Amino acid sequence: MGLFGGKKQSADPLVIAQQQRAQEEQEVNAAFLKGITALRDFIAPSSLEYSSTHFQLGTRYARTYYVYGYPRQIYTGWLGSMVNLDEVMDMSLYIYPVESQVVLQNLRKKVTQLEAGLQIDAEKGRVRDPAKQAAILDAEEMRDKLQVGEERFFRFGLYFTVYARDLDELDVVSHNVEQLLGQQLIYSKPATSQQEQGFNSTVPQLTDQLQIRRNMSTGALSTSFPFTSADLSQDSGILYGLNMHNHGLVIFDRFSLENGNSVVFAKSGAGKSFLVKLEALRSMMFGTEVFIIDPENEYQRMCDAVGGAYVRLSLNSNTRINPFDLPQVVDAEEADNALRSNLITLHGLLRLMMGGAQAQMAANGAAVMPALAPSEEADLDAALIETYAKAGITPDPLTHTGQPPTIADLYDTLLHMGGTGPQLAQRLRKYTTGTFAGIFSQQSNIDINNPLVVFNIRDLEDELRPVAMYIVLNYIWNKTKSDQRKRMLVVDEAWQLMKYEDSANFMFSLAKRARKYNLGITTITQDVEDFMGSRMGRAIVANASMQFLLKQSSSAVDVLSDVFKLTAEEKKRLSQFPVGQGLFFAGQNHVHIQVVASPTEASLITTNPQQVQAMQQGSVDVQGGGGGAPGGTIDLGNRLYPGSG
Repeated sequence: MGLFGGKKQSADPLVIAQQQRAQEEQEVNAAFLKGITALRDFIAPSSLEYSSTHFQLGTRYARTYYVYGYPRQIYTGWLGSMVNLDEVMDMSLYIYPVESQVVLQNLRKKVTQLEAGLQIDAEKGRVRDPAKQAAILDAEEMRDKLQVGEERFFRFGLYFTVYARDLDELDVVSHNVEQLLGQQLIYSKPATSQQEQGFNSTVPQLTDQLQIRRNMSTGALSTSFPFTSADLSQDSGILYGLNMHNHGLVIFDRFSLENGNSVVFAKSGAGKSFLVKLEALRSMMFGTEVFIIDPENEYQRMCDAVGGAYVRLSLNSNTRINPFDLPQVVDAEEADNALRSNLITLHGLLRLMMGGAQAQMAANGAAVMPALAPSEEADLDAALIETYAKAGITPDPLTHTGQPPTIADLYDTLLHMGGTGPQLAQRLRKYTTGTFAGIFSQQSNIDINNPLVVFNIRDLEDELRPVAMYIVLNYIWNKTKSDQRKRMLVVDEAWQLMKYEDSANFMFSLAKRARKYNLGITTITQDVEDFMGSRMGRAIVANASMQFLLKQSSSAVDVLSDVFKLTAEEKKRLSQFPVGQGLFFAGQNHVHIQVVASPTEASLITTNPQQVQAMQQGSVDVQGGGGGAPGGTIDLGNRLYPGSG
């Protein structure tokens, strides 16, 4: 104990050294623990080395540019090509407002100088300088707008830093960016000997150390708004895929638009059937009924999985559809016109049946005689009315519940009437007692009440396919008018209908009137040139509020680019999209979309032969469908969806 009761300090040098060493270790540990919790230690690169033309950030090479020249006129979205460029890039926009009074004074001085220059040139007999005159006009226009407060004035600086793995790649990226801007007459330069200041100007710390700016008005400045990628999503609807601009979800309700019609254009194997089947599956979850015309037996597995009705149409099947059936409508006005409307439809069908080759040649622009002469049209009309009358059916809606006639009854009427009736009967005989007898010449034996109905026409002869599609469309249309619910009608390989004038007109009529009956028609085709080359085809596209453009053949790109007013970048990508990606148009908006499906959905709708065979053998878990299904997976919460691999 010391004199005052304290502990006696040890005078041993070894003990003192140990105490100092322990204290230093505590301080080092405290400093270390404090340092690793600082944010800058996590984001700071391992090294930073500047040179005159570039700098090295860790293992990456980078170069900072500034924009110094702009064209006389600049258009909205010019910065969008830079924002959507598939390169690593940092970009900074600095905007400094300027007092309008100061700008007005400077503009007045500038106009005076320019006018004096023009006057001196005129006195000395020099050639007129268009650049000076254009500058005067621009300055005077700006003065007028500033004076009334229509425009404001700003100083605008644009800097960007590009990154690469090595110097060679950096030169390539730099060249691409300079060329991209140069195509729009926007000129940029690397910040030579100012790479440090340039880098500081592009990192998010709001320090403009380059201070290279350009005068811009409000209108010109608004064109540089960088977030040009569209967002297309609603609070309700179904998931169509991922927005490749911002990786958001594309959730949409097609019936929220002006009409529920859509068209799907894609080359074979690009994913059009995969997309449509996915939409049909998800729409059914929200109570939408779906009708599908299937020309290639692509929808059977999906139909069986959800308990749908699969109707197989062929000359050997027992299925019968009578085109003379009348809709049992409730609306009084529709009931009064039911017979007349069906007579008009039958006229188109019979022209297709009796003069299909002539109709096809006419649709292709060839100069041919009409499928039916005027006298034949008149006799056919009289025969149709008489055939219904023999069955006790008149324009009175009360008679429409009786059993309708068939084509065989029409054949008998034509055979025993005067004029051109017997000749028309001979042209119709192959559908009554000839090769094509049975399938459309007897009473209907289907009465389908199912959320999903697929009509398979694969086994029909080529000559019968457009006739079958026409009759099935009319059957669906009559059912739609009889019982109005939210429905989708999918017409796959619609180009087969567009080859014939009458069936194309009928298809257009459905597309135009579908909205009234809460029906959305989906038209799918891979023959874009022929579809868009016909007047009715273009009209159907114009009456569709939703369009999907998946990967296209090179010959179809120019046609679609002109119709849909695509940008140069979209036009270039249209023939290069991977399977399952494309452009999704909804009303006035459109986005770059990646179609996504869950593994279960993909296993039901894929048409890839290898995957289908593997599933039949039970040796594969499908993560993405063929015939248009993307591969790989994207994590969306607690589910895995196939995406871009």
